[in-house]
Amino acid sequence: MKGRQLRVRFATHSAALSIRNLSPFVSNELLEEAFSQFGQVERAVVIVDDRGRSTGKGIVEFASKPAARKSLDRCHDGVFLLTASPRPVIVEPLEQYDDEDGLPEKLAQKNPMFQKEREQPPRFAHPGTFEYEYSQRWKSLDDMEKQQRDQVEKNIKEAREKLESEMEDAYHEHQANLLRQDLLRRQEELRRMEELHSQEMQKRKEMQLRQEEERRRREEEMILRQREMEEQIRRQREDSYRMGGYMDNRERDMRMSAAGTMGMTESPPYAPGNQKFMGGMGFDGQGMSSAAPGGMAASMMGGEMTKASWGHHMELFKLVFELRSLPCKHSCNF
Repeated sequence: MKGRQLRVRFATHSAALSIRNLSPFVSNELLEEAFSQFGQVERAVVIVDDRGRSTGKGIVEFASKPAARKSLDRCHDGVFLLTASPRPVIVEPLEQYDDEDGLPEKLAQKNPMFQKEREQPPRFAHPGTFEYEYSQRWKSLDDMEKQQRDQVEKNIKEAREKLESEMEDAYHEHQANLLRQDLLRRQEELRRMEELHSQEMQKRKEMQLRQEEERRRREEEMILRQREMEEQIRRQREDSYRMGGYMDNRERDMRMSAAGTMGMTESPPYAPGNQKFMGGMGFDGQGMSSAAPGGMAASMMGGEMTKASWGHHMELFKLVFELRSLPCKHSCNF
């Protein structure tokens, strides 16, 4: 501008965070996706070496300071994991360095110490001098610091390797425990299902037994009802037979009485002319006269005969009546 060269550089970012302890499998995209839950991310970069391998460090720049503060607090209080490995990331504020303009002479502070230090120009110390002796001590201190740093880094590396090995073993053990727990859970579910199945089968058996018992009870009830009906029918038949026999006996009695009356007027069976027939039948005149129909009817009307004798006499009258009704080959007068 106006013949002068303009130099433009980016201002230091006030919402940038330094990310450490990154897994070698974390990329720029994964880093941005992981930290975008705290706010809008403008840039996320994984720092690599000259061979393109991850150094385990990265930088995340947010669009606002509240988002950066939120991410810093959440990751400091909790454990934020980016991969399957239980390896948390370490989040710290990014230290800003100006490696472009540096410190010009005009911006240096001109105090008495500055004037004292600038009294002598740059030089090499000569051996055996005061400057050389203390310069060697400073170099020894730097070497010791470097050795200690190397030893610390070595110890940290060994501790990390040991932790990774233990973590892998513990992870396999954890997976085995999960498998055992899942196996136990499935066995418990299988046992529960078998119990439910056995209970269901028991219920079905009990239901079948109840149905069988109910069917058997109904069959027995039907058999009993059938027997009762048969018994009732038999009793009804016996009652009807008895009533019918009694009525037949009365009718026969009345007929025999009427026939006896007619026979007595015409030619009674016990008349002298019929003694031959009566004798052939096994009856004599005296017995027949003692059992004459008139005397028997009088006895029955008087009610002196028993039921058995009444039946016996009725059968006798029936036989006599049937014989009278049959045609005789001999010259019998009935």
